Amino acid sequence: MMVTAFELVGGLTLDLLLGDPRWLPHPIAGIGRMASLTERLTRALPLSPRAAGIVSWCAVTAIVCGIVHASLQWIPSPFIQIYWIFSFVALRSLDRHAMAVIVPLGEGRLQAARDAASLIVGRDTALLDEREVARATVETAAENLSDGVIAPLFWLLIGGPVAMAAYKAINTMDSMFGHKNERYLKFGWCAARMDDLANWLPARLTAVLIWMIAALWPGMSLFNSVRATFRDAHRQPSPNSGYPEAAAAGALCVQLGGTNVYRGVIARKEFLGEDIRPLTWQTYAHMRVLLYGTTVLFGGAALGGLPWL
Repeated sequence: MMVTAFELVGGLTLDLLLGDPRWLPHPIAGIGRMASLTERLTRALPLSPRAAGIVSWCAVTAIVCGIVHASLQWIPSPFIQIYWIFSFVALRSLDRHAMAVIVPLGEGRLQAARDAASLIVGRDTALLDEREVARATVETAAENLSDGVIAPLFWLLIGGPVAMAAYKAINTMDSMFGHKNERYLKFGWCAARMDDLANWLPARLTAVLIWMIAALWPGMSLFNSVRATFRDAHRQPSPNSGYPEAAAAGALCVQLGGTNVYRGVIARKEFLGEDIRPLTWQTYAHMRVLLYGTTVLFGGAALGGLPWL
């Protein structure tokens, strides 16, 4: 079932107004619990770790799609479509979590900023200086602009709320299983590969949308954004995350990437963009423009091809 323009506007408006309110149970939490349960069940079966991971992935994706499809049949339109769009787009939540880092950082409360950053990034934050905290925040905002906003909307337009739900299940399982450690290297193989596939087009679309905002907004650089994307994006370990991050780095005229520490293990990523301007808490003001600007741009383009009723 495809959505209408009214439903898209309604879902995005609710997200902007409410974000992810704590009083409302969130479907992503339910997907996470379901994924944990299926992991325990499939690991208990006489299967190889890779096969168990494939079975888990198939089961969770099928159940999530089935639940959303059934809800569309039983709950009146447009309310259920608006609910799923509101639930699966994470623009306001992404900005809110980033601002929880940026506000104390701008006030000189570095430890509070480190603590808030630890909730949204996987790297160790205890010893990060001000620049590194700001870098972590901008990087996660750029990556999640694709994963949490543009990609869900892309799949919504391709296949309606069911396709959007399938993407969110895939993305959630990647965040839970797609780790390159002993426990998940084989079990999470399917989750990681399918997430790479599901995000391939949205990540590159996000980079193009960032170029467009960079061309329109004073103080950003279209030239640097395009150059950084083509030069740096493919150098990242992920086949997708480098595209929105490189495009954002170039647009903001800052340098992202470098050395991170994950549970005491040092990992170095290639640099993205150039160190033209200092990377500070103030950089996030322009990153917010990219977050909201690309969403409005993509949403506006989608509205042109959707019926209102």
